[in-house]
Amino acid sequence: MRLKKRNVLNLFLVIFCFIYTLLVKVVDVSNIGPDGSKVGFSCINKFFYNVFSYNENIYKITEVLGYLALLIVCGYGLLGLYQLIKRKSLKLVDKDIIVLGIFYVVVIIIYVLFEKVIINYRPVILDGVLEASFPSSHTLLAIFVCGSGVLINNKLFSDFKCKKSINIGFIVLMVLIVLGRLISGVHWFSDILGGILIACTLLSLFNSIIHSKMLS
Repeated sequence: MRLKKRNVLNLFLVIFCFIYTLLVKVVDVSNIGPDGSKVGFSCINKFFYNVFSYNENIYKITEVLGYLALLIVCGYGLLGLYQLIKRKSLKLVDKDIIVLGIFYVVVIIIYVLFEKVIINYRPVILDGVLEASFPSSHTLLAIFVCGSGVLINNKLFSDFKCKKSINIGFIVLMVLIVLGRLISGVHWFSDILGGILIACTLLSLFNSIIHSKMLS
């Protein structure tokens, strides 16, 4: 019964992500971006941008925090490599780590896809180039990497205090990156929300797989 509910939730989230992305592309589209670039949900996006506007210092801070998220990715990658070398078989590497690696690849694919399929451009021009902005890749990365890290840590660590400390650190990093990207003004509000929705969908799928019977 619980598995059925998870599958229904996952299906709902996947469909909702597709619908939301389509809506961002076609609803309330207006030329409010740099160089007259078109932006969906223009009224609400313009409102939030007028509230926060562009803040270079906060933007640079979130760039640095993004590298910390990538270090977490490297950490779990090295853990998987260590297990592979020590146990001398890919079959003996923790299945959760293997699934995590697959999802990291999925995140990369999503990033590349939306670099080619432009939904929105950034509300500011950085380094003289008008860049794709949907979904916020930092938001997507932070939520999935930190969220999946918490799920993995709950199964990986037996020491409660150690696990709790690391998980709190992950959650703080995630919140700082997401809020930082919003108030830095380098993304439209709909781009931040898109990153949150896609990341939560991936997290839900990941959580269902690592707790499924086929990995037990």
